[in-house]
Amino acid sequence: MGGTELSEAGDGALLTIGQIAERAGVATSALRYYEERGLIESRRTSGNQRRYAQATLRRVAFIRAAQNVGLSLEEIGEALASLPEGRTPTKRDWHRLSRAWRPRLDEQIERLQRLRDRLDGCIGCGCLSLRACALYNPEDALAGRGPGGVLLEPGQEPDAGAARRGRE
Repeated sequence: MGGTELSEAGDGALLTIGQIAERAGVATSALRYYEERGLIESRRTSGNQRRYAQATLRRVAFIRAAQNVGLSLEEIGEALASLPEGRTPTKRDWHRLSRAWRPRLDEQIERLQRLRDRLDGCIGCGCLSLRACALYNPEDALAGRGPGGVLLEPGQEPDAGAARRGRE
């Protein structure tokens, strides 16, 4: 993407990087990074300055909205690459793409709810560093379930038997 040269006279409808940054509410460095990742494109003037089509504002808004719901730039890039001829997403595109992201977002919501609900009792890491750990994790039984806060992953519940044995 990017790199098409324009004449100085032909860039009247195009916006500078500063104009896009101001209107989109992002840093110019973010725009350069998005361009480097192939998420947006610019044209170059004969003086090698970036110029962006006004539709770039919609692409940047799409990128920001997707980031705000927790999608990675890689996922966003895949979504944008699925559009015909790299066009700016339409309302119909947004609807289709957001439906496809729903299972991933539901999983993320479940993970956050589990974190919220367990935050005051245990972080689920099996560290045994809390004096009154609600799980008691005898013999580090949680280590077998994997690294990190395994009890915060979807479908992972504490072993009630292990917790009982730990209190005995």
